[in-house]
Amino acid sequence: MSHVLIVDDSRTIRMQVRTVLEQEGLQVTEAADGKIALGLAPGLNPDLIITDLNMPEMDGISLVRALRGNASFPRIPILILTTVTDQEMKDKGRAAGATGWLCKPFKPDQLKIVIQKVLGK
Repeated sequence: MSHVLIVDDSRTIRMQVRTVLEQEGLQVTEAADGKIALGLAPGLNPDLIITDLNMPEMDGISLVRALRGNASFPRIPILILTTVTDQEMKDKGRAAGATGWLCKPFKPDQLKIVIQKVLGK
């Protein structure tokens, strides 16, 4: 069973994403910001990380950079799920090592397709 780490300061978004992922048979762990996620990730060894961009303590791009700088996470897919649609921010996310960019509000079917693609299912 694949394990996904959801990182978002919005409890509502975490619950919405969790619902979609659990319907797909995935195990889910939640973190309220990047700093918490960075502490959890090594012990979880997730197969996928989905993170918000704008969060307190540590934003999504800083989280992506920190994870990519850790030898344990060079290839784990990391998706940024955010309301930000600015191309410059997308470029920053890609440069940091993000695998993909999804916009809120998300469509559950779209999220399922992207997850299946990045997890190779």
